[in-house]
Amino acid sequence: MQIRKAKLSEAEEIRRLVNDFAREGLVLPRSLADVYENIRDFYVLTDGEEKLRGIAALHIVWQGWAEIRSVCVDGELRGKGYGKELVNACINEARALGIKKLFSLTYIPDFFVKLGFGTEDKAELPHKVWADCINCPQFPDCNEVAVILNL
Repeated sequence: MQIRKAKLSEAEEIRRLVNDFAREGLVLPRSLADVYENIRDFYVLTDGEEKLRGIAALHIVWQGWAEIRSVCVDGELRGKGYGKELVNACINEARALGIKKLFSLTYIPDFFVKLGFGTEDKAELPHKVWADCINCPQFPDCNEVAVILNL
């Protein structure tokens, strides 16, 4: 297994994986247009044949703030540490960029807590986050939990 930055040619496969997880209620769905517009945010986990097996995205939100989005690992690979590796790739890039606070809005806060994140009130997030939230199908009845990691 290898983790690397996504290629433009993988956008449709990234969307498929995200939306498979969205149907399970684990992440929010993403359109193909959104994936293309944010392709540089994505890390991918591939097997030896370049088949996409997992993804995670690091999205810059505001000065000193970034969000980890769309952490997804294919079925039989779940629970084997690949999600952690994908998130760590995002954390390493965030540190290299000088990000001070890394957050995620998640339905699975325990996963992030095990990686050193703490749960927080969503009101602690920068106002820029709400620009994305307004377009979310869950808005205004969001049941995601905010987790934050100070870098």
